Order: sequence, then C-alpha cells, then structure tokens
Amino acid sequence: MAEAFNDITLSADKATRYAEVADEIASVLDGESNLTARMATVASMLASSFDHYFWTGFYVVDPAKPRELVVGPYQGTLGCLRIAFGRGVCGAAAETGQTQLVPDVHAFPGHIACDSRSQSEVVVPVFDPEGRLIAVFDVDSDKPAAFDETDQVWLEKILKATFA
Repeated sequence: MAEAFNDITLSADKATRYAEVADEIASVLDGESNLTARMATVASMLASSFDHYFWTGFYVVDPAKPRELVVGPYQGTLGCLRIAFGRGVCGAAAETGQTQLVPDVHAFPGHIACDSRSQSEVVVPVFDPEGRLIAVFDVDSDKPAAFDETDQVWLEKILKATFA
C-alpha cells in the first residue's frame, strides 16, 4: 500500500503525474473511513510527489466555531493555527466555496504570511458527500506562479473523489 507508493517512479508530465498520484491515493485509502487518516494521507502523498509544493495541508472547519478554520493534517513548516472565513487565501476559499489560484500571494488582499517564504498558493475547498464545507486544502510554493490550471483541476478532482 503506502510502501508500494515509495517505489513508483512518477511521470515527468504534471497532468500524468497527478493522475498517477490520484490512483495511488484512492488505492491506499480504499476502505479507510477516518477523516483525519484520509487528510493526512492526501497531504503526505501529494507533498512527496511534487517539487513545487512547499507547504501542503488542510485547514478544517472548527465545529465549535463554524466560521473559523483550524490547522489540520499537513506537511511543511509551522502553519497558522486559526484562520477566519474571509481572511487571506484560505479564508477566501472557505467564504466563497471556490478554489483560489494565486500566482503572487503578496498581491492578494489580506494575505496571511504563515511562512514568509511562501510566494504562490492554491487553496481548494473540501466538501463532504452532503455538500457541506469541511475544510480547505492549502498548497504553498516558495516560487512565484508555481501553480496553474493543471494543479487546480487535479487537486479539485482528487479532493472530490476522496471526501465528497
């Protein structure tokens, strides 16, 4: 399962690589219902598969404070602990329910610099099978304009297949 993933040589083409990783994530998570385990696995497998990923993880909707995100499973340097809906890139994704593809985080109004090395970001809202927002998936890069529509499309597919 996860061990087999470490032995796979992934394609150089980004879209093909996402497809391969998506298949591996689905295989590893087959039969696993625990939400934390699913999030931790997605973050780990994606972070280890793409060189342009600097910080990779989830901010989960806090059940005690439903308009606030709290850091969840992630790979990378220390993340922000809490983010209000509407604040920064993650908060914008939570507020709007729309993916945020940001080539220059310093130009994004209200950007929260959890790590000052972050230069670009993609944040995808994560919905449960009933269509309720349960988290956002945040990927930062220390390179400007590191993410494009290929990243967005594949991250949306992977997260929908894994959580919706």
